[in-house]
Amino acid sequence: MFLDGDAEPGVPEGLVIVGRFESPSEAQIAKGMLESAGVECFLVGENANSLLPAAFRVRLQVRVEDEAAARELMAQSAGGLAGEGIAEG
Repeated sequence: MFLDGDAEPGVPEGLVIVGRFESPSEAQIAKGMLESAGVECFLVGENANSLLPAAFRVRLQVRVEDEAAARELMAQSAGGLAGEGIAEG
């Protein structure tokens, strides 16, 4: 089980984490917003979060070349869809 401070599984090569969310529904909203802007993205940990929300965060990943656009879109969104903090790469 991963807890705060535990290392996360590695991010696949070519992808970066741009957001972590406590709620799968918040992650889906962010994913939909990015996809509607043409940014392909992926959610990781959505099912684990449903089982143990306090232990897992849903991570939103995008391709490295889309990172800047994704971060800008999330920062501009109403309410800031950055989850509990945007990861730095």
